[in-house]
Parts: sequence; C-alpha cells; structure tokens
Amino acid sequence: MRIFGLVLAGGAGRRMGGADKALLLLAGRSLLWHCLARLEPQVEAAALSANGDAARFAGFGLPVLPDDMASLGPLSGLLSGLRWAAARGASALVTASVDSPFLPGDLVPQLCLAAEGAASGVALAESGGKMHPTFGLWPVTVEPALRGFLASGAKPRVLDFARAQGAVSAAFPDPEAFLNINTPEDLARAEILIGGGT
Repeated sequence: MRIFGLVLAGGAGRRMGGADKALLLLAGRSLLWHCLARLEPQVEAAALSANGDAARFAGFGLPVLPDDMASLGPLSGLLSGLRWAAARGASALVTASVDSPFLPGDLVPQLCLAAEGAASGVALAESGGKMHPTFGLWPVTVEPALRGFLASGAKPRVLDFARAQGAVSAAFPDPEAFLNINTPEDLARAEILIGGGT
C-alpha cells in the first residue's frame, strides 16, 4: 500500500488574529515544521493543502495544493489531496492538521490497522473519547463520493462525510497528541509541553 500525506493548512486563523497558523513559531520552529517532522517519516510523499500565495511555503519543498472547491473547509483540501495522490499512484492519503504539532509518531500505522475493519478503508483518529476528523486515512477511491458529497449541498463537515463512508476509529492513548493551536493560550500551553513542563 502506497500512503501519501496531506497537511491541512487552509484555516483562517481567526482566533490567532488572522495569523497564518502554519508559520506560527513553537519552540523556534513553525507549526508546519513540527507537523512535517512527525508525519513525513510515516508516508511516501507529502503535500500541503493551503490557499493564497504558495511562495510563503517555498522553503519546505512541498507541493502546495489550493482547494478545488473554495469555502468548503477541510473537505475541499481533502478533495485536492486525493486527486494529487491518485495521480501519483498512491493507494491512500493520510490527513493531518497543521495546528496539531504533537501528532502521534504511529499515526499512519494505527490508522491502517483500524481501517482493516472498514469496508471503505476510511479511519479517523480518536483520543479520550473525542474524534479528530482531520486526522484520517482516506483511500483514493473515495474521491468520487467526496465530490458528490460536496456537490450535494450538504454541510461540508469532515465527520459527516467520514461517517457516510462507514469510517472506523483508531484510538490513541495520549489526548495531548491532538492538541490544536487555535488561540494564543493554546500556543503558550504547547510551549510548556514541548519544554517538558506541566
């Protein structure tokens, strides 16, 4: 199985004052750097889902994929990512949110194990009883279903689409693994965690 990775970085960062969250610094490195440091070793190739000027990410050496269907949130990015991955011979795409710098080092293998129990092969991460739908394994074969879902006018929620595909969950023991950096307070909390504090 050939698994590619997609970092979802299309959020507006409203609660961070409109900042580009991918480029926010944590322990002197961008959130995108932290995310890639954990995701890239687990996948064959990676790309970034982001809109706007792609040149701001030039230093990372990644393909930057704009949304195929604007204003539809992470599912728009997923659609672009599935098309990119399928065109390069991938079997599946694993998505990860750029604002979660502590994503598990075994994210991909655990999602793959869980997906063996799903007819569609779709699996989402879960920790502490909470689903993390932007962390998922998506076979490239779900692309037509996703296109239809987005075109139907349904509210574009990742969890709704995943459930429609019969997704299963992969449980992870560490709730901090999916800590989202949404506010300055979250960033301060992450600085404490990365520094080994409490």
